[in-house]
Amino acid sequence: MSLAIFSIGLLGTVCGLGLGWAAKSLRAETDPIVDRIDRLLPQTQCGKCNFKGCRPYAEAIAAGQAEINQCPPGGEAGIRALADLLGREPLPLNPANGLEKPAAVAVIDELVCIGCTLCIEACPVDAILGATKQMHTVIAAECTGCELCLPPCPVDCIVMEIPEAIDRRRRPRPALAAGAS
Repeated sequence: MSLAIFSIGLLGTVCGLGLGWAAKSLRAETDPIVDRIDRLLPQTQCGKCNFKGCRPYAEAIAAGQAEINQCPPGGEAGIRALADLLGREPLPLNPANGLEKPAAVAVIDELVCIGCTLCIEACPVDAILGATKQMHTVIAAECTGCELCLPPCPVDCIVMEIPEAIDRRRRPRPALAAGAS
């Protein structure tokens, strides 16, 4: 019995060391400019920029495949921060991508919710909790205000509300983050 425990322990140690080595040596190098651009974006993952999230948009900006004015949640402050970082002139927000709005949070009317889970599937940051045929609720601190949960809701029980005080520690405005390297 003790030989079996020792063998499993040894096997676990060897596998753990192997995984640790693989994680360290096979890690993909990231482009520092992409990282800096990504840090300036609001991380809403809303897709309004025509990319599947903030990181792909940052990669496209760095590669010269996208303009710096495609992010409505980042707004004018985000455009200015990106322009400063990249040494470019600020551009007006492209209206084809949407309009700048105050930061908002999704709120579900739990009495109307039918538990279809379509909003859960649409949420890119897993800010909605619930189960099939059960009411759902939004974790306000995790909600980025992307509005992607609104279109799939068959009973229109979700509204966007502007909270009195949004926790800016999670999603600093780009102008505040511009000084960070």
